Amino acid sequence: MNKYKEIRAFVAVATEGSLAKAAIKEKITPSMLGRRIDALEQRLGIKLTHRTTRLLTLTEQGRLFLKHCDELLTDLELSESGLFPDASEVSGQLLVLAPPYFGREHVAAHAGDFLAAYPGVQLSFNLTNDYPDPVREDYDLCIRIGNIIDPNFVTAKLATNRRVVCATPAYLERHGTPRRLEDLADHNCLAVNLQADRHRDWLFQERGQLVSVKVDGNVDCSDGEVLVRWARDGLCLAWRSTWEVGPQLASGELVSVLDEFALPSFDITAVYPRHKPSRNARLFIGLLHDIYAAPNYWTTGRRM
Repeated sequence: MNKYKEIRAFVAVATEGSLAKAAIKEKITPSMLGRRIDALEQRLGIKLTHRTTRLLTLTEQGRLFLKHCDELLTDLELSESGLFPDASEVSGQLLVLAPPYFGREHVAAHAGDFLAAYPGVQLSFNLTNDYPDPVREDYDLCIRIGNIIDPNFVTAKLATNRRVVCATPAYLERHGTPRRLEDLADHNCLAVNLQADRHRDWLFQERGQLVSVKVDGNVDCSDGEVLVRWARDGLCLAWRSTWEVGPQLASGELVSVLDEFALPSFDITAVYPRHKPSRNARLFIGLLHDIYAAPNYWTTGRRM
């Protein structure tokens, strides 16, 4: 049986929540859909769904596999719809939601490239740390930092991102270089504050386990760009994403420490409602993916 048909069947059933509804959408019989999912589970050697006559739910492995299927199908749809469609045929609105700092530096900054290719599109950005319901608010595309596993949304990985503890060489010379997580207690550590809630916990991985370390410092701010500026000024240690400090790490202005305790990649993803597969959203995803994949983009802060 065609592997692509098996995956399409699984995604359709996961989206609709039942074989009957998915069969109507895919224009085949429920029994055929069931056989395709059975074949997929047998080939993979895992259970993807729990099925009854009325209800279908995903197993934990099913939710993880759905995320990978979304990325695969998104890439295929971008190819089939044409990475370079006739610009005169591309029009309408594209409403994008993104975090403020990342959105300014790495999303809205590329609006000009997109509009140069597709001048008929009306682009609208909402850059906010508050995440409204993208379905209720009718967003076409959301840019998120961190893995999102939700069967109601399609996710596409845009870039790999890590969290690092970093400081200027001058700060480390004055205060010493932390070698163990316990050493952070002796350092001035930047903190994030959100509506008077000060986040004084940094997360690490030690011997395969997630570890939360309470840190302390004499400065905090709700704006990530300010936190990076303070780190560059040598005020303290910062726990920041590589998309924020990549150029400074590459130049040696900042130095990362405790790298052996770093968390696994905290990917940058594009998310859009499964019921609303916008062609404009897929084209914008393709543009960002190509820009982010360009050599040295994350260490220079610009497209080469």
